Formats: sequence, C-alpha cells, structure tokens
Amino acid sequence: MKIAAIQMVSSASPLTNMATAERLIRQAKLEGAELIALPEYWSIMGLRDQDKVLCAETFDQGPLQDFMQALAQELEIYLIGGTIPLKSEITDKIYNACLTYGPQGELVTRYDKIHLFGFRNGDESYQESNTITPGHEVGSFQLPIGKVGLGICYDLRFPELFRSMGQCSLMVLPAAFTHVTGQAHWEVLLRARAIENQCYVLASAQGGLHENGRRTWGHSMLIDPWGKIIDCVDEGEGICVGDLDLENMGKMRANLPALQHRKIAC
Repeated sequence: MKIAAIQMVSSASPLTNMATAERLIRQAKLEGAELIALPEYWSIMGLRDQDKVLCAETFDQGPLQDFMQALAQELEIYLIGGTIPLKSEITDKIYNACLTYGPQGELVTRYDKIHLFGFRNGDESYQESNTITPGHEVGSFQLPIGKVGLGICYDLRFPELFRSMGQCSLMVLPAAFTHVTGQAHWEVLLRARAIENQCYVLASAQGGLHENGRRTWGHSMLIDPWGKIIDCVDEGEGICVGDLDLENMGKMRANLPALQHRKIAC
C-alpha cells in the first residue's frame, strides 16, 4: 500500500488552504497514494489564537468537513484530515480534531487531540489549553493492512499513548512542531515511536514561516519499523510518499520479537 503525508505552510485563510490542500492531495493520488494525511492546523494558522475558534465547525456540518469527505470519495482514498477546529461545549474553545474519511466518503473515525502543547522560550510562547478542550479517547481504526493509530503533534512525546493502541501496522501523526522543538526532538521521537512499536510511522507537518510570524519545523516523513527514514520533505510545501510493506514489517518483528517480550502492560 502506498501512503503519503502532505506538508503545508498554512495561511490565515481557510479558502486558500483548501485550494493548496486539494492540489497536493491530487498530486499524491497521481503518485499512487491510497492513504493520504494532512498536517495539523492545515485549514488555518490564524493571526491570533482565537481565529481558529471563530471558524470552528459543528461536528458533521461545515465546509471543511464537506471538502474532505467529497475529495476522499472522488479520489477513492483514505484521507486523514490533519486537524480542523470543531466546536467544544466550552465557550471560546474548540476540539483540535482529526477526522478520517474512507473511499466512499464515509467518516471512519474522529480523534480529538489529548495532550495540549505548552511552551515558553523567551518571546515565543504557546498555551493550547487557552483555546482547546482536550480529548479523552485514544484514536485508531482498522484497515486491511492492520490497525492505524492516530496521534497529533504534542502527543508524540507520550509513548504510553501509542502503546495503549495495541499492535499497529501504521501510526499517523499530523503536526505543527515549532522550529525550536522540532529541530531538537522531532526526528528522534518519531523514529523512537516506530522502533519501539515495530510499525510504520507517517508524520505530516507544517513546515515554514507563517503569516502570523510562527515558524514550523516541517520534515514530514515516513519511517519504517526499523527506524529507517524512507522519505522526507525538509521545508516548504511538499509530499512525502512511500510503500507500507507488511512482509518487511513481519520479518522485522520475527527477527526481533520485542513486542512479544514485553513484561509490563500499559
């Protein structure tokens, strides 16, 4: 199965971002991808934190959801929709939600980001809990190739989340890592999740300088169960593409049956 991660440098305009996402998704489909993942905040990187709250949609209703559903159906792909803002029960807050659509346009699963990013480095400061309500349910879904686990950005730092998914063939992580934290930790954490879970990891990222002055790290990548980087997009828009080889994964697990050797369950 060929899979792809879309890397974007999203703007404050959802309409502009939809046009960019569609162009890149269609390109990935032409390259043979059957499962395509968008990055976190693909639909809006606002000038202010509240901008994403102002354009939040009701679950199962809105132009961003219609866009993803229609494109998945037209192209007959599994589309992992990065994240979009969905209305929360709490006023002035949203869920940072990852919606996955199937080849018939069906909603396969919804995962709301659990771990909310908090970071301060001089003048650079982020506190997602100011505008986001955390999710509580672990996200995964089943495909013929096996279980696909979902995490979002800051979730990457919590290995127990990924262990709790059970045995996966693929873990997908939409993200918008800052340049500072990404440069230091992004690759090593992604490769660790692939190695310790002996599965493929597909990470779709924001990668560049945004209108709001924020700089994201990029480096969307596909990693195999041995921790080898199969493909990577450094910075700017792009598509990371590669094959998910179940036979290769099975050999790695047979040669080093670490998942069977675990003594402490999550």
